[in-house]
Amino acid sequence: TKNYNYNMFIALDFDGTVVEHRYPAIGKERPFAVATIKRLIEEGHYFILWTCREGRLLEEAVDWCKERGINFYAINKGYEEEKNTDSHFSRKPKVDMFIDDRNVGGLPDWGVIYQLVSRGITYEQFLIEEGDIEPPKKKPWWKF
Repeated sequence: TKNYNYNMFIALDFDGTVVEHRYPAIGKERPFAVATIKRLIEEGHYFILWTCREGRLLEEAVDWCKERGINFYAINKGYEEEKNTDSHFSRKPKVDMFIDDRNVGGLPDWGVIYQLVSRGITYEQFLIEEGDIEPPKKKPWWKF
């Protein structure tokens, strides 16, 4: 496994990812979410809060995170200085990874997420290492 020595830009969903789904209320913290995010930020990774929340509901989520020591690189933008041209979100941000409970296959636990980010590996690589799946068989490029 290759250990990457660069800082990732990570888009992070809030409801169902950092906290349990209780929208528009804020649910309970998902186990180890805050501690993992804080540790990854301390290790130099940049988090963009990427959520459907806006207005007062967005402020509540940002305040909830700040109260727990999580400060974001940007919020619903690719970078802090980005200007939105309308009242809706900007285009999809250019990031290294999205952490979202709506991923295909769902959200891994935060211990696994830490391994993926800190080691710079994919979820598939992690599952192969754990013996949960077999590595893909290499096929000649001309066969489908």
